[in-house]
Amino acid sequence: MSKQMKATRKKQGKQFVFSIVFLALGFILAFSYRTVGSNHKELDETQTDLFVQEEKYRGELIEQQERNKELTDELFDKQKNIEEFEQEFSDKEENHAVLVEKAKDLRLLLGVIPAKGTGIKVTMEDADYDPSVQNPNDYIVHESHVLRVMNELKIAGAQGMTINGQRVNSNSYIKCTGPVIMIDGRTFPAPFVIEAIGDPKVLSPALHLKGGVIDGLLRDNIVVTTEEVKEINLPAIRDKA
Repeated sequence: MSKQMKATRKKQGKQFVFSIVFLALGFILAFSYRTVGSNHKELDETQTDLFVQEEKYRGELIEQQERNKELTDELFDKQKNIEEFEQEFSDKEENHAVLVEKAKDLRLLLGVIPAKGTGIKVTMEDADYDPSVQNPNDYIVHESHVLRVMNELKIAGAQGMTINGQRVNSNSYIKCTGPVIMIDGRTFPAPFVIEAIGDPKVLSPALHLKGGVIDGLLRDNIVVTTEEVKEINLPAIRDKA
């Protein structure tokens, strides 16, 4: 074999070896690229999933916080409504108690219900006189005297009154007929006894004011006495005939 052929064959052998080496290197590089690329892709997908999940949780948290705020505001409004209701209920209870008391006082004044309590008794009698020399009308009790006592007792706070056991009110009809007095169609002779329920420490001084009702009755020759009573029982007013 000639030297030229040997040189050519040796050169071809080296080329073949280099080809095998480069092919192996290319395969290794390609495999490495694919492996690295796959890992990068998986890493990117994982990071994307984590980001999406994080955003989802953040959105749910914000939504829950907003809901909590709404519930807190609603709870505050409910508590405020309850407080207002309690206050209104309390006011109504107080108003109700006041109205009940006023209604009771009104019934007592109207005489539609019996009454019992402390009070005062006022007795008025005709004075002694000589019919032959004196005018008898100047010595007997008239309806004006009775009404004067009644009005003063009402002003002083009397809650109810009777005249000779007959319950009276502001609408009662009182008329003098000689020595007797007619009250709501019923006739009563003297003496005339007025019983009134109320504070005797107020009613009695009201009648005994200087220049007041008692002094006026005495000037009109009326025999009058007053008495504080611990317990007075007043019947309900009778229906008019």
